[in-house]
Amino acid sequence: MASDLIERRALDGVIESLTGFRAVVLQGARQVGKSTLAGLLAERLDAPLVSLDRAEDLAAARDDPALFLETLGQPAVIDEVQRAGDPLVLALKQRLDASRAPGQYVLTGSTNFLTTPKISESLAGRIDLISLWPLSVGERSGGADAFVDRAFAGAPALRGHRGATPTRAAYLELVCEGGYPEPRTFSDRTRRRWFEQYLVTVLRREVETAADIRRFDALRAMARLLIGTTGSELVVSRLAADLGIDRATAESYEPWIETTFLVHRLPAWSRNVTARTVQRPKLHATDTGLAAAVLGKDPAALARLNDPSVGPLVESFAIAEIAKQLTWSAISARLHHLRDRDGNEIDAVIEAADGRVVTVEVKAATLARAHDAAAMARLRDRLDAVGDDFVAGVVLHTGDRRVGLGDRLVGLPIADLWT
Repeated sequence: MASDLIERRALDGVIESLTGFRAVVLQGARQVGKSTLAGLLAERLDAPLVSLDRAEDLAAARDDPALFLETLGQPAVIDEVQRAGDPLVLALKQRLDASRAPGQYVLTGSTNFLTTPKISESLAGRIDLISLWPLSVGERSGGADAFVDRAFAGAPALRGHRGATPTRAAYLELVCEGGYPEPRTFSDRTRRRWFEQYLVTVLRREVETAADIRRFDALRAMARLLIGTTGSELVVSRLAADLGIDRATAESYEPWIETTFLVHRLPAWSRNVTARTVQRPKLHATDTGLAAAVLGKDPAALARLNDPSVGPLVESFAIAEIAKQLTWSAISARLHHLRDRDGNEIDAVIEAADGRVVTVEVKAATLARAHDAAAMARLRDRLDAVGDDFVAGVVLHTGDRRVGLGDRLVGLPIADLWT
């Protein structure tokens, strides 16, 4: 690997999946490094690499998908595969059905095209799907990125961990910097301009060409609203009212904002022990650098007393770091949020495949207090009454202290996510 490249944790996962699956789809937002990773995989596999962002390759894939694949041979790496549409996917299905040999194709895509029923049904059981997020803090700083595995080891492992802790100002720098490789070293002003152009490019290139979008201005306004209100529950009727569009249009446009990885969904979590749970999902900005740019915020603005954006941005920043870790963690788990009609809210509920639960609250303050963990304590007691699934509850904060907040409840610096 070239010395100037940041090693992506997804690389080992793709290599491992290729030993068992016929193909691997590496999906994620534009500019997160998929093409770079595709190039590394092509070198590792000694396979041809074609990018459907190139006009000549895209034309060949569209004109005769079967011949295109036959000419490539196997293994092969195809970058931005979604641009050729259903015919190429169906041709891939025929190839994959003809042979069960593992490791035939690596495919990358900048839209979550497998959410399309026709495509997902075509490739189901034949591929492994791996998400590539913007760079984690651990990837760009050399940290361990092992919070999820440590959390399921229990509260003592969490509280006993020792790692460097940034200042609150440094956290705000990380929030505004984001994880996209290219703009990380830009000035605040240049970074904001890059993100503004990026947003328009993604919407025009990935959505306008693939969907019946009749009002680009409404699509862009919706994207900015959902990104700028990061961490909010999705209420389509409210979204439509805020944008001045009808509900049907809002319902049609909103999934595209998720499909292009501009925001990611946190489903509501519930069990019978949590009565009267509100079932609406939350939408978080996939990258807080983009969210800060949409809001017109830089670290100095966020550092001002009582800035209303800092709490949601810090929360989304931490949630994204956890979501990234779930793509490589040894623990198979899903990420949710919890809110019930009694006013109990928990920012993140990480539920392992075996039913064990770790909960996380995120605070922009520099100290965690017992009352910050009150909702988690109530959930702990409810789960304890019917089993032993509650492992730990964590309050993440922008300070440097690691403190106990009660039985299996701890307050930790946000940096413990990656150090």
